[in-house]
Amino acid sequence: MIDLKPVDIKGHTFLCVSVELPKTNLLVVTNDKGYIMCGALDVSLLNEKLKDRKVIAGRAVGVKTIEQLLEAPLESVTYEAESLGIHRGMIGKEALLKMV
Repeated sequence: MIDLKPVDIKGHTFLCVSVELPKTNLLVVTNDKGYIMCGALDVSLLNEKLKDRKVIAGRAVGVKTIEQLLEAPLESVTYEAESLGIHRGMIGKEALLKMV
């Protein structure tokens, strides 16, 4: 099942995407600039092989819900995210606010 819903963070709207897969969930919160995602995100791939795309993204591990993703510290971030002041350990919703 796929669930899409908006979430408001300090007056900014983001889209939450949850995909139920066998034995796991795929979780993403995004806007038109970047996104945060569950542990399925391969930050190394984005930073190395897809560097020219300049993807703004962060990864949180051990999360099972969108709410947890918004509150979790990011385990890793892309180089482009770092250029916006997003860093490891930053809470998901704080990182999203740097993407507006």
